[in-house]
Amino acid sequence: QVQLVESGGGLVQAGGSLRLSCAASGSFFAINVMGWYRQAPGKQRGMVATITSGAMSNYADSVKGRFTISRDNAKNTVYLQMNSLKPEDTGVYYCNAKIFDSRWADYWGQGTQVTVSS
Repeated sequence: QVQLVESGGGLVQAGGSLRLSCAASGSFFAINVMGWYRQAPGKQRGMVATITSGAMSNYADSVKGRFTISRDNAKNTVYLQMNSLKPEDTGVYYCNAKIFDSRWADYWGQGTQVTVSS
């Protein structure tokens, strides 16, 4: 059973920083793209940042220059360093990974709440 377990959310003031982590566990052969998605209240879930196994990253325009995604392939873990946080960054952050166990499939974490106060 493949699982993605997130940590690192919380409450922070505008201008502050948080670091999210997401570790994949269970039995699988490979991980391709890993990423973070955000769902704000009343809005659809949207991509924040993704990173390939070769460390090529992609960011939503709203977070470019403030957020940095990275991964440790040896630990099957992806990170999201969030700096200069704004109230509009508030939402539930979900980790996603494309993982091959018996086939390629999308897996999601349970979500971690990030709240930025003004």
